[in-house]
Amino acid sequence: QVQLVESGGGLVQPGGSLRLSCAASGTISSINAMGWYRQAPGKERELVARITSGGRINYADSVKGRFTISRDNVKNTLYLQMQMNSLKPEDTAVYYCNAELVSGVIYWGQGTQVTVSS
Repeated sequence: QVQLVESGGGLVQPGGSLRLSCAASGTISSINAMGWYRQAPGKERELVARITSGGRINYADSVKGRFTISRDNVKNTLYLQMQMNSLKPEDTAVYYCNAELVSGVIYWGQGTQVTVSS
């Protein structure tokens, strides 16, 4: 069992920055990869960035060079963070943290709203 708690969303002007954080607790030793996904109104959920336990990272083309994903293990809690710079209105969406276990089970966070608007 893994619990995911997200934080860091909000309203920002175009060109601004936000930092999202996701705290994973529980059986974190079984986590193979973690990622950030987003879903805009009327659109399907899409991968934004993903990092494996081995440190392999991949980004959606739309965020390359602007977003940076990272993870840290502190006192039995795994923290997944994403620094988002040069934000655009099209980045507006609900962002979800995701944990993929070695078993194939996937957990999702509750989501955090990111709105980029002037």
